[in-house]
This record gives sequence, C-alpha cells and structure tokens, in this order.
Amino acid sequence: MNAPWKPNLAGSRDAFAAYLCDDASLDVLREVVVDLGWAPEKCGKGGLRSAVQSLSITSSPNILMVDLSESGDPLSDINALAEVCEPGTVVIAVGQVNDVRLYRDLVSSGIHDYLLKPLSPAHVKDALIQSQMTHAAPKQVDSSGAKVHLSTAVIGTRGGVGASTLATSLAWVFSSDHQQPTALLDLDIHFGTGALVLDLEPGRGLTDAIDNPSRIDGLFIERAMIRANDHLSILSAEAPISQPLLTDGSAFLHLEEEFRHAFEMTVVDMPRNMLINFPHLMNEVNVVVLVTEMTLAGARDSIRLLSWLKANCGHAQIITVANKIQPVNLEITKSDFEASIERKLDYLIPYDLKAASHAAKLGQTFVEANRATKAGIVVREIAEKVRGSEATDIKPAKASMLGGFDLKSLLGKKPAKKEKATT
Repeated sequence: MNAPWKPNLAGSRDAFAAYLCDDASLDVLREVVVDLGWAPEKCGKGGLRSAVQSLSITSSPNILMVDLSESGDPLSDINALAEVCEPGTVVIAVGQVNDVRLYRDLVSSGIHDYLLKPLSPAHVKDALIQSQMTHAAPKQVDSSGAKVHLSTAVIGTRGGVGASTLATSLAWVFSSDHQQPTALLDLDIHFGTGALVLDLEPGRGLTDAIDNPSRIDGLFIERAMIRANDHLSILSAEAPISQPLLTDGSAFLHLEEEFRHAFEMTVVDMPRNMLINFPHLMNEVNVVVLVTEMTLAGARDSIRLLSWLKANCGHAQIITVANKIQPVNLEITKSDFEASIERKLDYLIPYDLKAASHAAKLGQTFVEANRATKAGIVVREIAEKVRGSEATDIKPAKASMLGGFDLKSLLGKKPAKKEKATT
C-alpha cells in the first residue's frame, strides 16, 4: 500500500474497487464513481475483512476503499490487508470513529486517507482525485542530496571460518559507530546465525519474501525486517530443514533493490553455494570481503573463489581476510599462503576463543563485546576499509556465467612450521 508506483503492474489491474458495509455509503460512492468514469459494480458490500478475502485471490486495484466500521481491531486488520495488496495500491479507509490518534496510526501504517461517515459526495470525490494524483505521480529522486549506497558481500571460503561473525560485526560498526542506516541480509536460509548473534528472533520476513517476491516493496521491508539498533535492521530466516530452497533468486534481487532505496549500507552474509546457484546476486555488490583460514583447504578454495570473482564480479573491490590466526601450529605459513593465492592477505584476525565466548554469553556481536581486543581492533580496521570504498565510483559489469575456474594444486607444497603471523 502506498508503495512506489510500478508501471509494469498497471495493465492487469482495475482502476478502483471498494468494500463498504452500509447501503447509504455505497449509494454516495457509486454516484461519485460514475462521475469519474469508473465502473459502479466495483463498489461492493462488505468491510475490510471481505477485502482481504477477495484480494488474496485476485489482483489489487490501483485505488482501494475499505470500510473499517465492522472491524474490532482496525490496525491489525490493516496489516492483514497489506499482506495481500500488491505494490502501488493506494488505500482509502472509511469509518465512523472520529479519533485523531486512530487517524495518525492508520496513516503511519500506509493508509492514504481516512473518511468519516456519513460520507459526503464532495469529500469522497476530493479524496479519490487526490488518490489518482498520488498513484500516477512518478518517484522523485533528489540526486543532489542522495548518498551513495554501498553493498558489501561477506563470503567464507569454508564453513566455520568466521564469515558470519565478521558480517554481523561490520554491520554493527556501520550502524552503531557511524550511525549509517544499515541492512544485514543473512542468505543462509536454513542455518543462518545473523539473528542468533544479535540475540534476536529471525521472524518470517525472508521466507515470506522468497515465497512471494512480488510483494517486496518499501512497506514490506519496513515490516519484515527485525530492528537490532536504531540504525541496523536484519532480514534472516530459520527455514525448516525439511523444506528445500525453491526459488529462482528473484526475491533476493528485489530485496537488494529495496535496500538501495532504504539504507546507506547493505551487508550480505553470502554462503558460497549462493554464488553457484545465483551468480547474478553479485552484479550490484561493491565490496567483497573474502574470509578464510590459513589451511590447505582454505588456500585451495580461496584460489577458486578469487578466480570466480575475477570472472564474474570484476567490478567489485576484494578484501581478503585470514581469520583465527594463531602464532604457532599454522598449517600453512602466511608467505606460503599468499604465494599460493598470488596476492597479499589484507588483514589477519588473531584467534581469540575467550573473546568469542564472551560475545556469545552477552548476546552481542563480536566487535561490540570486544572493543579493545586485538581482534576487535582489526575488525574495525576492516570496516573502515569498506567504508573507504564509498568514494569509489564503481560501475557494475555484466556477470559472466561462463567464467572459468583457475584451480591450483597445493598438494606438493609442504607447509613451513615456524613463522609468526602479524596482526
């Protein structure tokens, strides 16, 4: 409701529909509707709940008028209406309760106007004309004052390397330390830990988005995302493990588009399998933070992912991060690891089990709970590096589905035993 106008929906939608409870109101409305050139048969008997039932199986009109007179909980019922309304629908409510607080609550929930009974033909006509103007008005973009949106994908080369820990920490730094409106999208649909790290319930927002991509708009984002602090909102899921992920990825693209309008920063916790199934998700990503461990498997998969990113995401800045670094007992030394992946590691985060346990006990992100530790300081340095990319004019390139993998074997290389990793 009151979502930005999307012209591709116009062809299959009625111009107007109404659901009113009493005959007197219907008589007034039908007279006005005929004057405006609309079909009077679109004015039906029934209240808001009838509208919800009808619109759950039919397309939403451009302008919808609903009667709240028989609703015991108007705000709750309006929320139910929002779930079945398609983007771009302008809603006018009709009721018999003259309450300023109710009016404000309804407008805040997305209602365009609220008319009191008994209806006046002049007031009804004015409201419908204003609704037409609102519906037809194009979105205005203030390019002079618009801020550059920065999208960051955090990808782990292996499970358990700490990519999710870093993603939540980066999002927290952007939102808390720098007061930037930030969205955290956890795309591990079945086993994501984004909400868990923030001590929140994930909700059904992400699974609802996957099931109904066409409903994703600004209002959906506002209601589906869980607020972590004043500037951070998260969208995640804990889908049943008996339920496979059946999607073409369109929902994720819609979400990325809405995030660009609603937030300054987006952090995507991107499982590596998502790159295989939905490579187009990287088209609009500005920065990739590749998280690995200095192990044989970590080196192999870093090589594979760096090669994939070069072929499919060449427009993005890549930051390599080695996590859980211990000064002794390294499987592969820093110099051998860098020689294998043919690039320097940008950051090394020291292994700190005590700090990780401390954050888990507090129900806080790693960086929030461990501000003064060496690991926490490095995470903040990574955040500053990512934020520094805001000044870069990055133009996305078309992703190639045919990028080849440059695989290199490390099996013949024996790791050295003594070299301290610097932080």
